[in-house]
Amino acid sequence: MPETKPPVPGRYIDPLVDFAFKKIFGSEPNKDLLIAFLNVVFRGRKHIADLVYNKTEHHGDIKQEGTAIFDLLCTGDKGERFLIEVQRARQGYFKERALFYTSRLISEQAPKGKRNAWGYNIDEVYLVALLEDFSLEGSPANAYLHDICLCNRETGEIFYDKLGYTYIELSKFVKEEVDLIDDLDKWLYVLKNMSRMDKIPVYLRKPIFEKLFSIAEYTNLTKEEKDMYDSSLKYKWDNQNVLEYAVKEAKHNEALDIARELKKEGLAIDFIAKTTKLAIEEIEKL
Repeated sequence: MPETKPPVPGRYIDPLVDFAFKKIFGSEPNKDLLIAFLNVVFRGRKHIADLVYNKTEHHGDIKQEGTAIFDLLCTGDKGERFLIEVQRARQGYFKERALFYTSRLISEQAPKGKRNAWGYNIDEVYLVALLEDFSLEGSPANAYLHDICLCNRETGEIFYDKLGYTYIELSKFVKEEVDLIDDLDKWLYVLKNMSRMDKIPVYLRKPIFEKLFSIAEYTNLTKEEKDMYDSSLKYKWDNQNVLEYAVKEAKHNEALDIARELKKEGLAIDFIAKTTKLAIEEIEKL
């Protein structure tokens, strides 16, 4: 596999690196950042006034880069309580895992005994997942925000609105600065691009974003935090490098197979090279 230089930390840390995501969104002093982000994700359907972190990891799950998970007990501005799980996800069997996790959040609410008196009065449960480098199977090519709930298949009428899944495919969010319309656009743009910025843009000059950029400034990290971030950044880079190489190799092998078949058909080497983008010398050896 060809070697390339690992990334060098910029002025701001990459929020989509595991360590950085947990530092920015996963601690009590910074919960106002997570509240602000979730409120724009819910787009008025819910307005979180406060939240409490339950447990930050699920027992028994594989701890690896790409699986930052927060369980949150939220209080709405009308006093209602609901549970939210936030994931920065890159996992196999993703839909199945989402159903499993949210089902567990529901089942764990059941008291031991006296269920009739409890009356299955469960809190609302929502999952918010940021999908950085993979897409939901079957999702439209230009759709990056998916708001999923239980509904009647025939009529589309909502059957139960206290269980919901919000998936954000960041790979499909391709807006530039001039295209940003609302606060959700701004949050997603920052999550994708902050590590490449050298200053906070004028249009983000709001207290919540100023705090975000201050926390994310690399020089503001302690030495231990810098070491943890550098390690997390390298882990992410290594994974991306392996994936990109695997994809490149797969395409190359596919081109070789095509060239081999064309050569069997007696087509000209120049034509095969032009069609497959392979070198003439490589085709001649087939």
